[in-house]
Amino acid sequence: MNEILDPLILSRWQFGLTTVYHFLFVPLTIGLATTVAIFQTAWVRTGKVHYLQLTQFFGKIFMINFAMGVVTGIVQEFQFGMNWSNYSRFVGDVFGAPLALEGLLAFFFEATFIGVWIFGWNKLSPKLHLASIWCVAFATALSAYFIIAANAFMQNPVGYQMNAEKGRAELTSIGELLTNKVALAAFPHTIAACFMVSAGLIVAVAAYHLSRNQHLDTMRPALKFGLWMMLIAGAGTMFFGDQLSLTMVQTQPMKMAAAEALYNTATGANASFSIFTFGTPDGQHELFSIRVPYLLSLLSTHSFDGTVEGIRDLQAQYSQQYGPDTYSPTIWITYWAFRWMIGLGLFHMLVAAVGLFVTRKGRNPKRWVWRVAIWSFPASLLAMSVGWVFTEMGRQPWIVFGLLKTKDAVSPELTGFQVLLSLIGFTIVYGALAVVEFGLIRKAAIAGPAPVETADDGSDTPVPTATVY
Repeated sequence: MNEILDPLILSRWQFGLTTVYHFLFVPLTIGLATTVAIFQTAWVRTGKVHYLQLTQFFGKIFMINFAMGVVTGIVQEFQFGMNWSNYSRFVGDVFGAPLALEGLLAFFFEATFIGVWIFGWNKLSPKLHLASIWCVAFATALSAYFIIAANAFMQNPVGYQMNAEKGRAELTSIGELLTNKVALAAFPHTIAACFMVSAGLIVAVAAYHLSRNQHLDTMRPALKFGLWMMLIAGAGTMFFGDQLSLTMVQTQPMKMAAAEALYNTATGANASFSIFTFGTPDGQHELFSIRVPYLLSLLSTHSFDGTVEGIRDLQAQYSQQYGPDTYSPTIWITYWAFRWMIGLGLFHMLVAAVGLFVTRKGRNPKRWVWRVAIWSFPASLLAMSVGWVFTEMGRQPWIVFGLLKTKDAVSPELTGFQVLLSLIGFTIVYGALAVVEFGLIRKAAIAGPAPVETADDGSDTPVPTATVY
């Protein structure tokens, strides 16, 4: 019973659930902002009606998702003070800087130009109105960078000094903080993955309508765009993910060791990557595995004869450096989260490649193909979610690597019962919001693109209307 009401465990569950739930909206917001901007650019340049329809159609879905993301994101910041006050006191001087930039600069910039875009139809010139949605796309990416920079400090603390008297970290260089090598590596990897999520939604919606022979002139180009976007973004995600893994090995070697459940330091062929492993319940002994020799060495060092440090050696090193404790994360979570992230992403890319093949030259595939395209949408979204689980769980037992442990960051006066009540409340509210979000997006997606009005002068010139969001 004491473990069930442990404020640390419950606070970790609460923040984890809140973060994963909020992050369901973030990739779509980032990816759809740029996608809508691309469609509107195509309309302004070509004047083709279907690009205008796609702009307003996916713009409506973007706005629904954006509104829900704002609501769920606010709760996270309150938890820093309620559940993690020791963390806030320790790192607030550093962590608050990028969060302030995100809120006061990026978010307000984003919100302002969203308003301009929504209410600017037929009030601004086409090019000026187009510029507003590109400003939104830029602001969403900028917002993401500030958040990633804040998180990167937790993975690789830079730009600070310790104040021994006050017992906290204090910011010394905002430049070092914002150019943290973990942030520079994680940002393009995350943005490319966001485009995969956006592409997955476009493919799913287009497949739904094409399977019913609806909105063919609009959904055929949308499908082709989504499939190519998935492959290009997927390739980018893999490339930047490789760069991020090199940075991870340099800054958090224990995370890479845990991702492979590598207990003993290995070199060359022995530094193999396991596609699948079955081990003892404690995770420390392997019973059966399917391995690719040299691959872990190649991923970790870009060399076939590189050395990858093992959990046991790192545990001994950290125990001597930081004092007696357990310095490895929960192995089975990091091991499988890493593989689910890669597997789900590759699966979605495979769906896109097959989709381009079966729909080439305007061919109409069988109905089951459309169903696979529709139901594959969650793949890249789940890949991003388990990727973040890997990133955060792989850092344990640290909340700020090498500086502050998670067990020391929780609010000292907090009781398990208080956290349990709020956890139940958040779960109920977020469950209701999830139903609303899914219902609104599903309704908008099924309705399809709205018809476009033409000018009163008798010409076929399309007249964009301010969609009621």
